[in-house]
Amino acid sequence: MAIQSHHFNLYTMTVSNYAITQTAIKFWAEEDRPREKLMLKGKQSLTNSELLAILLGSGNREESALGLAQRVLHSVDNKLSELSKCGLKDLMQFKGIGEAKAVNVTAAMELGRRRQIALVSERPRIRVSKDAFKLLGPRLVDLRHEEFWILLLNRANYVIGTECVSSGGVAGTVVDAKIIFKKAVLALASSIILCHNHPSGGLQPSQADLDITQKLRKGGKSLDIMILDHLIISERGFYSFADEGKL
Repeated sequence: MAIQSHHFNLYTMTVSNYAITQTAIKFWAEEDRPREKLMLKGKQSLTNSELLAILLGSGNREESALGLAQRVLHSVDNKLSELSKCGLKDLMQFKGIGEAKAVNVTAAMELGRRRQIALVSERPRIRVSKDAFKLLGPRLVDLRHEEFWILLLNRANYVIGTECVSSGGVAGTVVDAKIIFKKAVLALASSIILCHNHPSGGLQPSQADLDITQKLRKGGKSLDIMILDHLIISERGFYSFADEGKL
C-alpha cells in the first residue's frame, strides 16, 4: 500500500506540474503572447494587463505573467491611476514580484506621468480653469499627501512660473501667505492661480480652503496681484472656485 501511495503522489505531482507548465505564456499561440502580440498587431491591441505582463516579464509557479498582472490590476479595481500610487513595497506584496519587477512597474508609471507633464508647452496661456487643471493635474492627481501649488501669470495670462509652496500630510498642509506673495513679487507676476489636491478624492472645499482663499485674495489686492482661481484636484477631476462663483 505504501508503494502504491508513493506512485500516486508522484503521478499527482507530475500532472499538477504539467498543468502549471501549460499555463506558461511560452506555450500559448504566438499571436496571444503579449510581446509577440505587440510586435504583430501593435501596442494599441494590448490590454492593460498584457502591457503590465510585459513589464513583469514572468509570473510565479502558480500563474503566468499575465495572470499575475491581472491579479495586480484587480487589486486596484483595474485603475491605472491607482496602480501609479503603489510604492515598491505595495507591489512586492504580490507573490512573483520582487524588487526588480516592482522597480520596472514604478518606472513605467513615472514615465507616463512625466509624459503628461511634457505635453504642456513651456509657457502655456491660461484662458479657462481647465487649462490650469491640464497643467497641474498630472503633478497632483496621484499623490497620497496634500501639496499646495501656485501658477504665476503675467498680464496676458501666460504662465511665467510654477511653484510648490507647501507639502503636508493626508489631511492637509500649511499655507504661508508670505511665501506665496514673495514668489509672486520676485517673478513680477500680475496674477496667481492657487491649486491643491485632496488625496481623499473629494472635491468640495473645506472651511479651511475657503478661508485661505479669501485671505490670499485680500492680501493680493494690497499688492496689486489678483488671485484668478483656486483649483482643488483629485482623481475625480477638479473644482474651480472661479467657476463656482467663490472668488
